[in-house]
Amino acid sequence: MRRLTTATKADGKERGAAGVLVAVMMLVLIGAGALAVDTGQIYAERAQLQNAADAGAMAAAQQCHKAGGCTVGQAMAWAAELSGPNSNDGATTVDSVDLSVPNQVKVVTSTRSGSNGFLTKLFASALNAPPVTVRANAIATFGNKSKGSGFPLALSNHCFNLSGALATGEVQKISYKPGGTCTGPSGTQIPGGWGWLDRDSPCNATTQTGTNNMGSDPGNNPPTDCATILDGWKTTILAGRDVKVSFPVFDNATNQGQNGTFHIIGYATFKIWGWKFGNNHSYEFRNTASDPGMTSALACNAGNDRCVIGQFVKFESIDSWTGAGGTGANLGTVDIKLIK
Repeated sequence: MRRLTTATKADGKERGAAGVLVAVMMLVLIGAGALAVDTGQIYAERAQLQNAADAGAMAAAQQCHKAGGCTVGQAMAWAAELSGPNSNDGATTVDSVDLSVPNQVKVVTSTRSGSNGFLTKLFASALNAPPVTVRANAIATFGNKSKGSGFPLALSNHCFNLSGALATGEVQKISYKPGGTCTGPSGTQIPGGWGWLDRDSPCNATTQTGTNNMGSDPGNNPPTDCATILDGWKTTILAGRDVKVSFPVFDNATNQGQNGTFHIIGYATFKIWGWKFGNNHSYEFRNTASDPGMTSALACNAGNDRCVIGQFVKFESIDSWTGAGGTGANLGTVDIKLIK
């Protein structure tokens, strides 16, 4: 026969203790969930807000430069146009814009959830924790380019014909000596003086403005390893697109040959129509009077004459240099960069 038993007082105490233990463990689990899930949610939100702040700061900096200046209200409107679309949920608030530093825009973004501006937490709310507002900020700067790396050719400031009121200059031919056009203030001082630069890698020279002079690479022919770049320029132009190259511009040249140097004052962007850097193949393209858009005045002469044909244009480049501001001369080429 099965014996029936009754609960004792000790049994009741054990069940009560188990209930307390379960309640404590629930709090621990909720706390762990708050740390794992809610903290992850906050980090993910902050990453999206940072994307929004970066895009907003770059957009505002670009527009402020184009307009020749802007108000805080204008900058906020320009930042808001891109800050929302550059977050996953499309919901971002531009809290503030700071224009107190010249040529610099700081944008602060924050969470936008419903109408309260808070990020609602999934687990921490069970612990009666308040909602949070997540923020991010970005700083974009714009200024005249002061350093660069690219095609190893420098142009004289005597060739530059883009005034501050124009977006494009006249189409012109810039000839290598002995062509006699735009060889620079030093005349024939440096053989090859409109000039090839010393390279730090194949078909590339790193330059900067200021007191540091850039070494020259004498001779009228370009480096042999520039063919790939020139073929790329050809392909782009034949496809109906523009080739725009930012060249370092010098105001003075010293010494001769391999000991020659150029004093770089800034950077100007040249929209290239054609060139003759050598004979045949990649090294000459659309350089005769019979080519599209060419005239006898623009065409490069036969034989050893060397030239590049095109026009100076105003140009904004994005993230092409390091540093917090440009100190180069105003030659129509401006760099816009995130610095924070």
